[in-house]
Amino acid sequence: MLASLVAMYVLAFFVPVVRPFAESILFIGIGVVLVELILLYLTGRVTGDRAVADRLSNGDRNPIAVHLRSTYPFLVRLTVIDELPVQLQVRDMSIRVRIPPGGERTVRYSVRPTDRGEYAFGVVNVFARTPLGLVERRFRCAEETTVPVYPSYIQMQEYSLLAASNRLREVGVKKVRRLGHTMEFDHIREYVVGDDYRTVNWNASARRGDLMVNQHREERSQPVYSVINAGRVMRMPFEGMTLLDYSINAALVLSNIAIMKHDRAGIIGFSEDIGPVVPAARRHAQMRQIQEALYHLDTNFLESDYRRLTTYVRTNTRGRGLLLLFTNFVARTSLERQLPYLQALARNHTLVVIFFENTELNALLNADAESMEEVYAQTIAEKFANEQREIIRELEQRGIYAVHTRPENLSTETINTYLELKARGVV
Repeated sequence: MLASLVAMYVLAFFVPVVRPFAESILFIGIGVVLVELILLYLTGRVTGDRAVADRLSNGDRNPIAVHLRSTYPFLVRLTVIDELPVQLQVRDMSIRVRIPPGGERTVRYSVRPTDRGEYAFGVVNVFARTPLGLVERRFRCAEETTVPVYPSYIQMQEYSLLAASNRLREVGVKKVRRLGHTMEFDHIREYVVGDDYRTVNWNASARRGDLMVNQHREERSQPVYSVINAGRVMRMPFEGMTLLDYSINAALVLSNIAIMKHDRAGIIGFSEDIGPVVPAARRHAQMRQIQEALYHLDTNFLESDYRRLTTYVRTNTRGRGLLLLFTNFVARTSLERQLPYLQALARNHTLVVIFFENTELNALLNADAESMEEVYAQTIAEKFANEQREIIRELEQRGIYAVHTRPENLSTETINTYLELKARGVV
């Protein structure tokens, strides 16, 4: 607006008739701007704080809140721009809000990180304007802070709550009937919604005055290892996240479920070397150690050494356990090189090989081919799809369980496989 007034005044020099009128308008405009400057810079200010968790959950929507306070005696219009970490690649973050005289407002938004590591938040820039909007003043609120992004503990908590209330079917986990198992009494606890009424201990309930149930546990507690390939084949991206991060999130969820099912959970990461490793256990701090190990698991883009993995498992794990190997085989030739080592693992343990569907390949197969080039591409895609089926058949013929899944279904499919093997008495 001020620029328009100046332009009008410049035009008045070439049109003398309108000069007095232009000068009056210009002086009035300058006066209004001066008044707004005084109002913005002398009558109040805006302060604010950012509320962010001590750590963020990888692959999930993490809520963030910015609480703003105004001491102005009039309504102010604000534009809030938070300096987000560079890893998020968000360059258009801008939220508009109004605050009444002497009032407060909370601005809420969420971020979805797709990589583990440290994320540096800058300050929160708040641009305040008066109702006329001729002048704008910037306030720098909140403080710079660095927040680590851990494997998806939000997903882990969701599955844990659903498992505790027998509601895992809501996320696609199948209800599997246990065959030929034996249970032994563990302790008596209070009834919670979802408990089987057949486990109610009526004598204890009468003494306590509340419903009490018998808690049983499996007679055997076996080690359940999530073995994660951190080699270069796991760097393939899907919806912003790598297959490695999908595997890490699924391993965290599975480990927690295994401990809830009274098994011992552990982690083995490997690429050209072994590590990090968390021996299978059911200690109080086991999940914290697993989470820390998964947080530091990364790849150096080298090919993974399955022979070294086989040697490590043979010499460092005692007793027969369940190995859930998160990896990726693109072609049958890549499987054939590692098949002797997989067979060696399967001789002493129950081995489940979990690898990923190529979603782009499926989309290509389902599309209509109209040109010769598209027919050729679809023929090649069909060849790779057949190889994926051959990989599954090759593994199953050698007594190795196979799970072929989309990345977004990985946690559910992994839990389903674990529960099914446990129900059949394999684990």
